Amino acid sequence: MSCGDPHDTECGEVLDHLYEFLDNEMAEGDCAKLRVHFDECSPCLEKYGLEQAIKALIKRSCGCDDTPADLRGKVLARIDSIRAGQRIGEAIVVTVETTTTVTAAQAVGPPAEEPGGSAPYAAAEARTSVE
Repeated sequence: MSCGDPHDTECGEVLDHLYEFLDNEMAEGDCAKLRVHFDECSPCLEKYGLEQAIKALIKRSCGCDDTPADLRGKVLARIDSIRAGQRIGEAIVVTVETTTTVTAAQAVGPPAEEPGGSAPYAAAEARTSVE
């Protein structure tokens, strides 16, 4: 999105940081750059206005529900553990495990023999771990 005019701050950069701006999570100097851009660029100003309206609607519609205490505690504990790992320079390891089962009824075409003449597979199960 761009109005076609040159700006000190590119439209893409403004849109990349739009939610930080809306949530007041930016340094004042960066906020000032975005305000100047919004004054100069009507498409970005329109996008800002739309996102601001959506946030206000969500707040009105969903603002009355309380977060369960146990969920809030778990989320905050997880954030703290991630931040602690980042502070001391540890790598954060994410493990993903998938299981896939294929039966003979799901196979397409005649079963093929493995090299060496062994019997064809009737079912296969695979586990993958990514670190």
